[in-house]
Amino acid sequence: MKVKTSVALSDNLLAAMARCTGLFHNRSDFLEAAAWAYLRQIARDERGVRDLEIINRRADKLNEEAADVLDYQVQL
Repeated sequence: MKVKTSVALSDNLLAAMARCTGLFHNRSDFLEAAAWAYLRQIARDERGVRDLEIINRRADKLNEEAADVLDYQVQL
């Protein structure tokens, strides 16, 4: 369901949108697509932060495992 709303945007932003709206039916579609894309990016960034925290917490163990694997590597 779509809900009609009103937002105030700068002239510069409207002009930039006008150059890109050929890919969309109207400004509403453009803004909805942009909002969804931004929300997906926020979610990706949050996952990236969580993943990095996990990697950092487990870095010592991961480094030990990597060093152990390298001990089995044949010298060239």
